[in-house]
This record gives sequence, structure tokens and C-alpha cells, in this order.
Amino acid sequence: MSDMDLHIVLVEPEIPQNTGNIARTCGALGADLHLVHPLGFSTSDRYLKRAGLDYWHLLKVHHHDSLQAFLNDYGNENLYFVSKKAPLRYDHISYPDRLFLLFGKETAGLPEELLRKHRDTTVRIPMVAEARSLNLSNAVAIMAYEVHRQHDFPGLMEKGGLV
Repeated sequence: MSDMDLHIVLVEPEIPQNTGNIARTCGALGADLHLVHPLGFSTSDRYLKRAGLDYWHLLKVHHHDSLQAFLNDYGNENLYFVSKKAPLRYDHISYPDRLFLLFGKETAGLPEELLRKHRDTTVRIPMVAEARSLNLSNAVAIMAYEVHRQHDFPGLMEKGGLV
């Protein structure tokens, strides 16, 4: 078991395939997945299940009625917010062993008031100015693996099976 305690928080996700892919990434990393309602799909959605493949048993999924409910429960934790509006690059932060990475919904991102309030822990992934955004599941993968990289990939398989 690793010392890493990573939590991926999706605030009002809208696309089931993204959430399924993110669940698969969380399963591969041993990260918890938090889904902040309302969701833009049913958790029984076949696209959600298909995208997550058979990884659902590898992770804990937590449901929260609203962003405020999540913040009431976890607001004193190490929260990091991911947004293209952030002043800090994601790779310029040293992440703690236990943290929560928050991502906004695909069409709107996270509320700007929340980002301003947490300016020092709001990070961005660089991209060309003309790009509106990265795919949510890609952004989660970039961030989650950066956190693990900084901690030397604790608890993850060290070697492949190629002989």
C-alpha cells in the first residue's frame, strides 16, 4: 500500500465517457473519485460503464449533493483547483501526499469566485492561446500522474512484464 492519498473531484461532470475514462485512471492509480452533483448523466449509463471497463472495483466513488456539500466535508483538506484561468503552471507546485484535485464541468469549468478564493492552489496546464480547453479525462490524467511522479509513483508497478 502506498502513502499517496489522491482524490479526483469532478464538479458536475456532463459527459459519461469522460467520467468513465477518469474512473479507469483512478483505478489504475488507486485514487478515490468524487462526483459532485448534479451529474449530466445517470451513473448507470452504459457509456460510463463501458469507458471505465472493469476498473470500477479498483476505486472508491464518493457522491456529493453539491459543490458546497463537498466543501463542507473537505474544505480543510489540501485542495487544488485545475483551470485554464489559473496563474500557476501545474508543474510549478509541490503536491502533498494527501490531496484533492478539483475539475469543473466540461462546458464551464470551476466557478471563478472559487478560483479567486484559492488562487495559491489553482493551477493550469499550458496550451496554445487559441485552444478552449483540454478534454477533461486528459487533464485529469496529466495532473494525477504529475502528482504521482513527484512522489516517485508510490504503490505503482515498478516494472513491466516484457522479458
